[in-house]
Amino acid sequence: MAFVTDKNEAKSLIDHAVSRGVCTALFCTASFWNTEAILRAADNFACKYRIRNIPVVVAMTSNYSHMAQARRVTHSGDDRTGLRAIMEYCRILSADAHAPYTNVAAMTHLDHADPALDTWALTECTDLLSSVMFDAQAYPYEDNLRMTKDYVSRYGDKVLIEGIIEGLAVGDGQKALQSDAYIDKAIRFVKETGVDFLVADLGTEQQASGTGAVYLKDRAIGLTRALGRPMLVLHGTSSLKDEDIKNFSGDGVIRVNMWTRIVREAGQYAAKRLVERIEQIRSGDFEACEAMAYTNDNIEKAAEIMEGVLGSLGYAKLAD
Repeated sequence: MAFVTDKNEAKSLIDHAVSRGVCTALFCTASFWNTEAILRAADNFACKYRIRNIPVVVAMTSNYSHMAQARRVTHSGDDRTGLRAIMEYCRILSADAHAPYTNVAAMTHLDHADPALDTWALTECTDLLSSVMFDAQAYPYEDNLRMTKDYVSRYGDKVLIEGIIEGLAVGDGQKALQSDAYIDKAIRFVKETGVDFLVADLGTEQQASGTGAVYLKDRAIGLTRALGRPMLVLHGTSSLKDEDIKNFSGDGVIRVNMWTRIVREAGQYAAKRLVERIEQIRSGDFEACEAMAYTNDNIEKAAEIMEGVLGSLGYAKLAD
């Protein structure tokens, strides 16, 4: 069960985590190094706490306007190549005959998939995915509802589907809190579309450059109560402080999406290490010059950060 593209297997893993009071981590990637860092973090955590088949979601956007991750994978910038390459790399690392991370149940996910820009990924790549975020937030509510409902009817038997009602804040901008009508819209949206998860506006900001956003705990609890089951997905976790990334499962948040903070801080650490090697690089020392040194520093730091996140999300409760 190391490389999970089956909807039912993924649902079983997530349901088990919820039953243990654990919020499943969804880590995005836009590179080979970051993909391995995700698996390494999960594997390290599993070893410490003796967890079998530790679940983690390996996610990627394709042509998302704010961050097209699949385009960043190769120098060519081709989104189809990038998406397929990362998914295959994840499979090799977690499920191949001699894979180093076979104890990680890596669930694959297509994030922020626009119905127009990402038609290929949404339709032709479902065999590589366990879940999809069908992202029609840029469209009017009624159009969003109609398109999401149609996608669920066509592909809901193949992948778990996240839906989103309306736009989330991106960057460090301020966004006004919404009225109670948000809950009414969410109830209708979930009921009529049949989505498995709802990406909810809970006050966080995507791709924020620092912490400072306020997690709306009461809204999460109210939404979960109104929807009748835990099904919320939180984006913009990078905008929260470490102490805020706790007890999400009790609020009805069952998946947490994170990327920006991990890549930024890992890059800063790797750059610092690079500067420390500058004299060796200038002298032509091969190991200092070769890109692997910088890449490995990124992997180690990113894995360290993600291990901390897994701890905050309660993953220790998955121990046998």
